[in-house]
Amino acid sequence: MINKIKKTNDQPLQEVLEQWLKTYRHKSRFNQTRVAQAWAKMMGPTIEGYTQKVYIRKDTLFIYINASALRQELSYGKEKIKKNLNESLGEDIIKKVVIN
Repeated sequence: MINKIKKTNDQPLQEVLEQWLKTYRHKSRFNQTRVAQAWAKMMGPTIEGYTQKVYIRKDTLFIYINASALRQELSYGKEKIKKNLNESLGEDIIKKVVIN
C-alpha cells in the first residue's frame, strides 16, 4: 500500500522561510549576514580589507573603516551605498548609513 501525503498548504519556500525567520525572531541575524556579504561583494577585497565591522541595528547600517581617507571618501556616497545595498538585498532594510 502506498502512503499518500496530503498537501494542505502549498506555499513557496521563500514564504515559508520568511515566516520561520519572523516567528522565531531570526530575521535580524539573517539580515546581519546578508548585509555583511552584500557589503563585501559590492565593495570588493580592497575596501573589505579596510573594513573593521559592518552591522545593522534597526534600520541603520553602521560601517567601521580603519583608514581615515577611505572613511571620508565613503561618507560622500552614503546614499549610493544605501541604495545599492538595498537593491542587492532585494528589500529596503537600510534607511540610514553611519560611517565611523
